[in-house]
Amino acid sequence: MKTSCSARQPIRNMSLDGEPPHSDCNKNQRIIWNKRGWIIMKRKTILVTLVCNLCLSLALSAPAFAEDASKFVMTTSDNESSTGQFTITLKGQNIQDLFAYEAKFSFDANKLEVVKADTKIPGFSISPLVKNNEVTIAHTKVGNVDGEKGDLDIGTITFKAKKVGSTNVKWTSLKIVDHNLRSQVFTPNESSDFNKIFSDLAGHWAKSDIMLMVSKNIVEGMDDDHFAPDTNVTRAQFATLISKALNLKDDNVQNPFTDVASGSWYESPVKKAYAAGIINGVSDSNFAPEKNITREEMTAMLMRAKAQSTGTKWKT
Repeated sequence: MKTSCSARQPIRNMSLDGEPPHSDCNKNQRIIWNKRGWIIMKRKTILVTLVCNLCLSLALSAPAFAEDASKFVMTTSDNESSTGQFTITLKGQNIQDLFAYEAKFSFDANKLEVVKADTKIPGFSISPLVKNNEVTIAHTKVGNVDGEKGDLDIGTITFKAKKVGSTNVKWTSLKIVDHNLRSQVFTPNESSDFNKIFSDLAGHWAKSDIMLMVSKNIVEGMDDDHFAPDTNVTRAQFATLISKALNLKDDNVQNPFTDVASGSWYESPVKKAYAAGIINGVSDSNFAPEKNITREEMTAMLMRAKAQSTGTKWKT
């Protein structure tokens, strides 16, 4: 139908693309308002509103889902001991339904051995299964019962260090099964460090420095459990320490010392230190390996060692 300018005023600012109709009263253009435009525009408006409300609803509800998620951590009974034994406890937070579980850990089998695994959850457990540098433990409840809920200790696993030094255990995987046999797999990525010390270093003022050198394979104990920190150091022991600290390689020299027996534990480090110009004998043919080193001799060896490591020439 035909409309006048005055009749078009109520719909002048209405169009599907949001722009006012381009009309000119003087040109007497025909303007026909399509009612379907109102319907389409209303549908778009409703759709946009619904999407916005949905996004807002999801954004507001996201923290609630995160807050309700189960979490898993592990704690260690000791981080350091002279016995070498420590127990790791697996803890679950906000558990919804735990009927059975399987946990995997990585560790250095050359440094640690698995002692046992345990849990307070009733049911049946398998013995720890060790393969290379991984151990697997598993447990399940029995019968038509519900799974565990809430915050709880899932289980424990006990290790024992084979030798003095530091080591690490990492919780790499956890599979849990609910009472309906639905399973979930988690990657806790929890880890724990442990340090076995010599039994005679507990409370000793030099413990940290000694254990640092042990970790770098510079010094060793008198046996697996004792370091004897307050005993005197022999010339052979100090030559060995210097040789390991500098990582000396060359021992392809003729042994000038008759008292350094072939095949003795100190033969190679003494020859290496001698080849590097760090040590001398007490005479041309004797090194006196079992003699206690003096402070003067120790200082001289350290100065030569520093010169060797920096590539400078030692002036005698």
